[in-house]
Amino acid sequence: MQILGEMIIGQRCVKGAAGELFALAADTGEPLQPPFGAGDATNVAQACELAEDAFDAFRQLPDERRAAFLDGIADGLIELGEVLIERAQVESGLPRARLEGERMRTANQLRLFASVLRDGRWHAAVIDSAQPQRTPLPRADLRQRRIGLGPVAVFGASNFPLAFSVAGGDTASALAAGCPVVVKAHTAHLGTSELVGRVIQRAAAATGMPDGVFSLVLGPGSEIGQALVSHPAIHAVGFTGSRQGGLALLRTAQARPQPIPVYAEMSSVNPVFLMPAALAARGEGIAAAFVDSLVLGAGQFCTNPGLLIALQGEPLEGFLDAATRALAHKVPTTMLTPGIHAAYCKGLQRLQQAEAVQPVAQGLEPHGLYQARPALFRTEAAVFLGNPSLEDENFGPSALVIVCRDSAEMRRVALRLAGQLTATLHLDEADRALAAELLPVLERKAGRILFDDFPTGVEVSYAMVHGGPFPATSDSRSTSVGAAAIDRFLRPVCYQNVPDALLPEALQEANPLALWRLRDGLLGRV
Repeated sequence: MQILGEMIIGQRCVKGAAGELFALAADTGEPLQPPFGAGDATNVAQACELAEDAFDAFRQLPDERRAAFLDGIADGLIELGEVLIERAQVESGLPRARLEGERMRTANQLRLFASVLRDGRWHAAVIDSAQPQRTPLPRADLRQRRIGLGPVAVFGASNFPLAFSVAGGDTASALAAGCPVVVKAHTAHLGTSELVGRVIQRAAAATGMPDGVFSLVLGPGSEIGQALVSHPAIHAVGFTGSRQGGLALLRTAQARPQPIPVYAEMSSVNPVFLMPAALAARGEGIAAAFVDSLVLGAGQFCTNPGLLIALQGEPLEGFLDAATRALAHKVPTTMLTPGIHAAYCKGLQRLQQAEAVQPVAQGLEPHGLYQARPALFRTEAAVFLGNPSLEDENFGPSALVIVCRDSAEMRRVALRLAGQLTATLHLDEADRALAAELLPVLERKAGRILFDDFPTGVEVSYAMVHGGPFPATSDSRSTSVGAAAIDRFLRPVCYQNVPDALLPEALQEANPLALWRLRDGLLGRV
């Protein structure tokens, strides 16, 4: 499969005429071939109007048809073979093993949502039977199911060129919900995006999907993204990226004549609470695992552990000594883009210049242009509590240790934290009372709570939550990973006294889909 520098508008491939764009080699910053034709608002409108035209036909397809479409995309990604991995590696600087794993994760996400469609529970079918004899007023026959919101705009993420991009979780869950998708490709991996987009386009044609069920547009800056979110055909937005970018889209979505939801994953420092007994018993092992998590993927994970909170004392000092030794051998790796590298270096400088913040350890010296040197800093809890900027995310392999005088101060730090994707506790038996005190606070602060682990691994499963209170996400009620991600793009519809022949199959009396339904308060296949 060739990269031609084109956008995908339904079943057509279009060369944008609003200038040229080039993807860049992550390790050198050099332009990669071919040039891409930048799109404009006209191309966005074409994609959105096709998506709107496709919506009713697409959402009313049998669940099995949409499931086959998702399976077809997953198969196509695997069948692309080396061409996808090689291009993604050049554009992102990520190692081959990471990208091969990410491709499999992307395929597994698609297959998970195919499974969600086949089991039928996503309909959430409810029946309240008519009660014509009820007094003082009879009750009508009431039935409820869920339908897709409408076409969805998805923004590719810089740090996951496959799993959070063109065919990533936002696209997979929106398509499963019956919502056509218009993706804005991330400019950091234009070639990867086109390859994946062509896989989706081919799968749509092979499985007989309506024209317009998927489109891929591209352009520099924010113009294309703003035009996409502003278009009246778009009914929801999925975004993974910076807080600045997410809030800009949120403002645009709220200013529309018809405001729409924006599900933006934005900023998280993922605090790790290190309990004293755990550090005393196994501090060296915890330190080694922490450093491995910190530097994974050059620290460019939204779940990177950027904040450590611990009580002062010998166990903490032993942990820091072990972390220093582990970090000293870590080789810097290339970051995703020159811009991300520059922002990381600026964040390091900010920490180095911050009052009462001391450096603890660094990794080896960089030997490439855009490599991130890992770093660890420390400060006192009183300093952290008095300086809100110390909680700002520095996207990359750096972390700040907050040293607390006692458990009360540790709890004050927990209460001061903004919303997070994750919160982690490392503890032993003797730490359980302190952990029990912290747990209710952390439940309010984070979407996922871990014990004796590190957060840089997000399982694609039914129970996973990848979300959290602001600024981790723009809507704490949602998740962008796991089967529940489909809920973002669905809404309930109630049918009152509708003749059985006109009801959707999910609500017909004979239950032709053999769904589990809640009938008169009882769950069963009736």
